[in-house]
Amino acid sequence: MKYYIIAGEASGDLHASNLMRELKRLDGEAEFRYWGGDLMAEQGGTLVRHYRDTAYMGLWEVLINLKSIFRNLDECREDILRNSPDVVILVDYPGFNLRIARFAHNHGFRVFYYISPKIWAWNQGRVKRIRKWVDKMFTILPFETDFFAKHNVPVAYSGNPLLDAIDARKFKDELRQTFLDRHGLSDRPIIAVLAGSRSQEIDRLLPEMLAMTEAFPDHQFLIAGAPSFSAEDYESYLPENGKVKVLFDETYAILQQARAAMVTSGTATLEAALLNCPQVVCYKMWGGSFTHFMAKKVIIQVPFISLVNLIMNREVVTELFQKEMNSENLKSELEKILFDESARQKMFSDYDELREIMGGPGSSRKTAKLMWDSLQEPD
Repeated sequence: MKYYIIAGEASGDLHASNLMRELKRLDGEAEFRYWGGDLMAEQGGTLVRHYRDTAYMGLWEVLINLKSIFRNLDECREDILRNSPDVVILVDYPGFNLRIARFAHNHGFRVFYYISPKIWAWNQGRVKRIRKWVDKMFTILPFETDFFAKHNVPVAYSGNPLLDAIDARKFKDELRQTFLDRHGLSDRPIIAVLAGSRSQEIDRLLPEMLAMTEAFPDHQFLIAGAPSFSAEDYESYLPENGKVKVLFDETYAILQQARAAMVTSGTATLEAALLNCPQVVCYKMWGGSFTHFMAKKVIIQVPFISLVNLIMNREVVTELFQKEMNSENLKSELEKILFDESARQKMFSDYDELREIMGGPGSSRKTAKLMWDSLQEPD
């Protein structure tokens, strides 16, 4: 079959690549064409656009890049028509993918959605469009499944693909000293820095995060380099003393060796928790106090911004959002998760409970099988 897959950021690239691998097990003649990243490219097929050229974060960035966004949408629509796939598989990335869902549905293509848009968090009215345009939703969080079922959207829960990625990670059993030697690091405790995969996140969060190097001189800071960036992209942010290193393709290895982490809200919060790394969650958008007010009072319809807290339905990790994301608060929260053993043990206990809720690996294979079975059914 011909699969047209659209992923718009690093996490989508990861999960879509695992899905592609499992689809190839079931369909030996699978043909892939996709918008995604390097991991998807490793699975073969044709990469139409890399996500680094299509990802925009926040209202302001979207507004100033509207021309590019509309051009990308037009290119994607035309490409789908030219290639006439058996199914269009949309991976998260709702601003773009919901428009493509409508187009694909209206032109008679079967539409699957893998990794739900977070419409349960804001603009829940979009569920009506999903019910109309998407043939089947494949969810990765239990509470999402309940939400869509309640709104009569065809839905299947397939587990969480992060569990697959973490279970299959490189350096899974690596000793701490081996990790330190491999990267020429000292024996000081490590603070991991996960500043996001978009340039706007780096601009707004990384300077504040790296300011903590002065507050914690007895620790070493490691930036988990996003696959969409190069070493040069980080250079202007790094202190001249060389105290901060950027490591690429080592996010899981860093988290499993770190004593604590500063993590940009998103998938990475769940990754840190599953790897048992105490964390403080950070997020800051354009707009300052106004955006903070609008987000808290109008836009965000759930009590938390991190997946860890949403799944647990309580505050397990501290979230520093918008005006709360400042040096004073960040320093205070880092001190707590670095030095307060009771706070650390409480977080570890909560992480254990989280892993029980999430279950074990096997999500990507299950999702591929569910999709394959659905494709064997008549439209």
